[in-house]
Order: sequence, then C-alpha cells, then structure tokens
Amino acid sequence: MILLSSRDLIKRFGGLVALDRFNFEVEARSIRGLIGPNGSGKTTYFNCVTGFYRADEGETLFRGTRIDGLTPDLVTKLGIARTYQNIRLFANMTALENILVGMHPHLKSTWIGALFGTATTRRDEEEATAAARELLAWVGLKGKGDLLAKNLPYGEQRRLEIARALASRPSLLLLDEPTAGMNPRETVEMMNFIRALRDDRGITILLIEHQMRVVLGICDRVTVLDHGVKIAEGTPREVHDDAKVIEAYLGARRAAAPATAKA
Repeated sequence: MILLSSRDLIKRFGGLVALDRFNFEVEARSIRGLIGPNGSGKTTYFNCVTGFYRADEGETLFRGTRIDGLTPDLVTKLGIARTYQNIRLFANMTALENILVGMHPHLKSTWIGALFGTATTRRDEEEATAAARELLAWVGLKGKGDLLAKNLPYGEQRRLEIARALASRPSLLLLDEPTAGMNPRETVEMMNFIRALRDDRGITILLIEHQMRVVLGICDRVTVLDHGVKIAEGTPREVHDDAKVIEAYLGARRAAAPATAKA
C-alpha cells in the first residue's frame, strides 16, 4: 500500500527551484531514504509534506487524501510527525513535559476544564502522563522524565525528540538526519532503534541521512535528489553504485578519478 505520494511537486523560492516536478512514493511499513548533497531539496520536501511550506504546483496525498495546503497541526492530526536536523526540544521543560506537548493533538480536555480542574480533565491528564512514561521507557529514558531536556546527553535528546513525535500517534514518521553528530556507537544504537520503530510499532519511516552506512544498513529503498531533481531511485546498493549519484556527491572530476587511475 502506498502511504505517501507526491506528484509533479514544484517549490520555488524566487528564481530558485528547490523541487522540480518531484514524483515520490512511500510504501506503508517501509524505511525509505531520501538523500542528496546539501541544498538538494530534501528538507524542503519535508516542509512541504508537513505543511510548513506550500508547494507552488503538484499535489501530495497521504492515505489517498490530499494534504498539500493543510496547516502543520492538521497534518499532524492525520498521522504525520517529524523531527529536525537541529534538535528542537523545549530545553527548559522536563523530558516528560516535552512528550506531553506532543500528545496535545489527541487530548480531549478544554481550557475551561483545565481552568476548573474538572474530573474529565484530571482523567485526561492522568492517562496522558501514564502514556508519556510508557514512551519514555520504550525509547530508553525510563526514570528520566523529571530531568530537564537540556540536561540529557546528546543521544538521549535525539531519542526524546523522537518520543515527542511518537506522542502524536503517527503512522508516518519523518526523520531529518537522525544520526547527525553521533559517535559510531550511538549511530548503531539509533539504527537499531529506527528498525524497532518499524518492526515493533508498525510506523513507516522516511529519513534524510548523509551517512551511507546508515542508508545501506536500514533503508528498503532510496531516492536521490540533486538541485530539486530526482536523479536516482532503487535499493541502497543500486543507488550507492549509481554514476549520477557519485558525481552529485563527489563532482565529475573526482568521480572519474578512480577510472582514470586504473586505466
């Protein structure tokens, strides 16, 4: 089943075409990679999907329903969540409070109930807190709910940001460079964690990643962007060996160097 589909998507910033008739599909329960050099349009695509940008042309469908033009909160309610290349936690809030913020789209209590402390509101808060603690435990942060987010180690902040995204109950999770800044051990742990998101929780993953070892290790299929244009698509190994991809990352002269030396 195709969960997410974009057709002929165009996004311009003045004279710059960040996405140029981009066609893309994500299968349900897959781990899909989106790669390319810096400035190739990867994060722009994430922003179009999640409602931060509105595409100039084309359409994007989620579960067969058009979502281009929807605001970010409505996209989240439909079942799409994301993280960011640079961690965007609420640094001076606790880990538990960060996750509770992520649960907001599905809480039933109103501001009136919160003001008067009604039984419905209290029950809603108790259930949300219990669910938040379960998420903390699942991502490996059990017992750290009362710590300020800024006091967690870098790798744990990454996990907390993902936990906050999971709190909105997504069926599609967009991860923007989830292993950025991690050491080799943390990278392997994050790779295993991403697999578990798909295998144990049934969440479809679309990730932007620069480390090819991560792409080769966990992705089912990979799409490559360069200057807003799709230049390759296929299995991780097919993409890794594609001449256009090598040229996009290394440049024409460096890509040709090994062949020249061999001759």
